This record gives sequence, C-alpha cells and structure tokens, in this order.
Amino acid sequence: MGFPQRHIFSLTIMLLIAALPLAAQTSSALNLTGGEPFNIWSIFTFLGAIGLFIFGMKIMSEGLQKLAGDQLRGLLKNMAPTRLSGIYRGAVVTGFIQSSSATTVMVVSFVNTGLLTLSESMTVIMGANIGTTVTTWIIAYLGFLFLSVDLSLVLIGLAVPLLFVASDKFKQLAEFILGFGLLLIGMDYLMDTIPHILSNPSVNTFVDPYLHKGFWSVLLFILIGSLFTIIIQSSSATMAVTLVLLSLGFVEFTLAAAMVLGGNIGTTITANIAALKGNVHAKRAARFHTLFNVIGVLLLLPFYKQLVPFIESLAYTIGFTKELALALFHSSFHILNVLILVWFLPLLERLVIKIRPSKGQEDEEFRLRYISAGLMSTPELSLTEAKKELQIFGKIIDKMCFGLAALLFERPKDTQSIIDKIRKREEITDDIEVELGNYLTKVSESDLSHKASERVREFLTMANYLERIADIFYVMTKNYQRMTKQNIKLPEENMQELKELMDLVYSGIKLMRKNMELDKDEIVLKEIYQLENETKALRKKLIKNHYDRLERNVYTSKVGVVYLDFVVRAERIVANVVNVHESMAGLK
Repeated sequence: MGFPQRHIFSLTIMLLIAALPLAAQTSSALNLTGGEPFNIWSIFTFLGAIGLFIFGMKIMSEGLQKLAGDQLRGLLKNMAPTRLSGIYRGAVVTGFIQSSSATTVMVVSFVNTGLLTLSESMTVIMGANIGTTVTTWIIAYLGFLFLSVDLSLVLIGLAVPLLFVASDKFKQLAEFILGFGLLLIGMDYLMDTIPHILSNPSVNTFVDPYLHKGFWSVLLFILIGSLFTIIIQSSSATMAVTLVLLSLGFVEFTLAAAMVLGGNIGTTITANIAALKGNVHAKRAARFHTLFNVIGVLLLLPFYKQLVPFIESLAYTIGFTKELALALFHSSFHILNVLILVWFLPLLERLVIKIRPSKGQEDEEFRLRYISAGLMSTPELSLTEAKKELQIFGKIIDKMCFGLAALLFERPKDTQSIIDKIRKREEITDDIEVELGNYLTKVSESDLSHKASERVREFLTMANYLERIADIFYVMTKNYQRMTKQNIKLPEENMQELKELMDLVYSGIKLMRKNMELDKDEIVLKEIYQLENETKALRKKLIKNHYDRLERNVYTSKVGVVYLDFVVRAERIVANVVNVHESMAGLK
C-alpha cells in the first residue's frame, strides 16, 4: 500500500512550518558572492509558481473533461479497432484532458484488465504523444499572449459567479476559465522568479559553462528535462519552465528543444509506476511508452544540428514567436516519430515482449486489483473504466451460470474442477466488489458533475447486485455438492422443470450483459420485466408441482427441500438481474 495522502499533506504542512524560521533567518543572512540575495524564499516562490501552474492545469483539465465527458466516453467504447483509429482516439482524448500521462495510465489499466491488447494500446499511446502537444500550443500562445496578473484576476472574477449557477455546463465552463486564470498567474510568477534566481552571480557562474558545451549541452538538457519531469510528474510544467527560460533568453532554442525532448522521456515514468501492480501485459504497455519516446529521441539526435535550426527558421519565416517555434518543434517531433515508428509496430511489440517476458500464468492473468491505481487524475473518464470493469463482472457471472448448468444437466466427469472454478470465481467477485467500491468512492471524492455523481451511485448499486448473483450461484453449487454426497437424485420430471427455469435465468444474464454495453439512455426495461414475469409464473407452477408430488409420495421431503432450494434461488437470481437493469437505467 502507498503512503496515505492525508499523511503526505500533513507532513508537507509540518515541513513548511518548520522551514519558516530558517527561511526568515536565511533571507537576511544569505548572500552568495554579491548580487541579489539568494534565499530559500526564492525556491519557495519558484515551487509555488510551479504548484499554481499545475493546479490551474488540473482544474482546467477537469472542466474540459466534464464539458466533453460523454463524447470522450463514446470515443473510448471501441478504443483502437485499427492503427489509424487508435492513434486518432489517443490524440483526441489527450487533447481534451490535457495529460498524456493520464491517457497512458488509462491505457495501461485497460490492457491490465484485458480490454485492450498490447498492439491496440501501442497505437493509442502513439496518439497520446501527438495529443499532448496541444498543451504546448496553449501555453506558448495564450500563456504569453495574456500573461498578466490583472487579466488573470478578471478571468477568475468572471468564473467565480458561474460556479453558483444551477446549470452544470456553466459550472464546468467556470472551472475551465478559473483553471486558465490560475495557470496564467503561475506563469507570471515563473517569469518573475526565474530571472531572480538565475541572475544571482553564484548561480550564473555555476550554470553558464554548461550552456556552451555544444552537443554535450544538448544531452545534458535532455537529462535535466527528464529528471525535472520525473520529480514533478508533469511534462506540462516542464514545458512551462522551458518556455519561460527561452522567452527570457536564458537558454537558446536548441537547448530548450532538448529540455522538451527530456520532458517527453520523463513523463513516461507515470505509466510505469501505475503498471507496477499490473500484469505482464500492463507492464509491456508502459515499457512501450518509454521505448517509443526514447527511440524517437535517439532517431532525432543524429540530425539534431540540422533539423532543430530548420524548424526554428521555418517558424520565424511563418511569423511565429520563439515560444510558438518551440511548440512547432514539439508537434513536429511527435508527428514524425509516429509516422516513422507506426510501420514497425510488430517489431516493437516483439521487442517489448522480449524486454518484459512473462513469468508464468499468474503474471499473465488479467487482474482487477489494479483498478485502484487507475485514473484518479481524470475522474470523469474513470467512469468509463468502471463501466468496463462491471462488464467483466457480468462475464464472470455468465461463466458461473454456464458451469452450474453443466453440473446439473450434463453430469461431466470433472465435476470437482468445475466446482473449484465456480468457487474461485465467487472469490474473485468478492474482491471485485470491494475494489470497485473503493475505486468509485475515490472517484466520488473528486469534483464530479451531477450526472457523473449519479453514475457513481448507480455503478456501486450494480456491483452490489452482481455480487449477490455470484453468491447465489455459489450457494446453488454447494447445494449440488450436498445432493451428490448424500446420493440424492431428482426425478427426470423435476430436472426438466429445473432446466426450463435455468434457461430463463441464462436468458436474463445474456440480456444483462448485452445491455451493460449500452448507454444509460439506451436501456429498455420492457424485455427484462417480461422475463421476470415469466420466471415468477414458472416458479409458482413448479412449486405447485412440487407439493403435488410430495402428496403423491413421488419423493421424500429431503429430496423436495433440495429441489425447492434450486427453484427459489434461481428466481432470486432473475430478481437481482432486474435490479441490475434498473440500476443501469438510473431507477435505483
């Protein structure tokens, strides 16, 4: 388990409080080799500016997710049926949520649960690398065009009243505007703080030699960009710092481009961390993200001295500022990388498999434990993953029903193997309900739209009813075991009636799985209600037949109890299937 977030928050506050006396003392005492005093306040201001920028990006991203949540969920339904489609979907989703890390973490999660194959995930990751360049254009153009605290305050002033409007759309728009305003304030503080730090003679003396080492400086700044991104877990923040350094003239274009390349490598750490608890397929998807970006950088380096100045010159010819020129380089790099490497996907897939071979069946198993490490940075899109997990839940129940039917009506030789599988699947459903519940609870703690909050409650209810169904199947299996151990045999007539009832149960489960693929407003309850009525009518008939046979001494009460148990529990399964449908439709 990770360190609880509330403890991290408390520890951070304690460290800040403890540092205040030191900071006050340092600010008056520390002066390195003359020039402006360089003190801990400068570092705090820089970190605060970065934090404000990242916080603004987060709020802006969440506002966009809520505004386009349904459309994004629609894109993710069939994530990557073809290479081109996968690249397109990855680019569009990342462009909306403003985070390639979030998209790749989501892809890793889908691979882990078996919803995407490795090859499909690779195309989506490629697209995500293109989509993330949208952030660079936003920062490079709007960030410097509207770089003013006064304008930022105006934006925040416009956004705050919209937060109190009843319409969800206005609230979501307000979040987007508010996040953009905070982002601009963070940028403004970066513009003020970085010159203060770098103008200190001691810092300047230390840094200056590393700016003029030719190709070695390029490699050094790639490393700096990677490490900085790994530490702060945000390639957007790395891009913001790089743009400020370029804008103020502290680094030339070739070194700023190197920092951008380093940021692209560093951002892959997020998916690799997320994949630590995943299966081998999830780890391979994460490794591909790193491999793809590293190969792209290695392919560029031999042509770096020619290509980077060419893109810079082209941008200036078009009339771009140097900030927009860097954005053009960022986009060009990723587009070229995709255009080249997309032809080598089968080779890259084999390479990733060789880098991360399977360690056995347990390593291969598609697991659901990993969901808790999913997409907390994208709560709206997290509902898409939760829905797909519920679909897997339904698939497991389908298999349990099929296994029980085989025990009752086919009398296979390997009955113990089937019983063990049903028992194991029931244990899995217990784990799924708990972990899915924890996951959705965490998602609900985020700032969700009203519609998304309703879906969280509905998904929690669905998981509860699905787990009840799994429990009933397991109890029916134990009933079968007891029947065989006691050598109880039901008459052929009873078995035929029971098969008729189980056919209705299976029809209900098939209908449930089909409807779980649909959107909420597409659910039609008429068919399941009709099936419920048929089940109730058949149950009454079977119970009546049961008591008639008891009166005629066709079988003993001991046999009758076993039979009646099957009948009652089968009807309860259908009742819970109806409950799942009503939860899907938003009636529970």
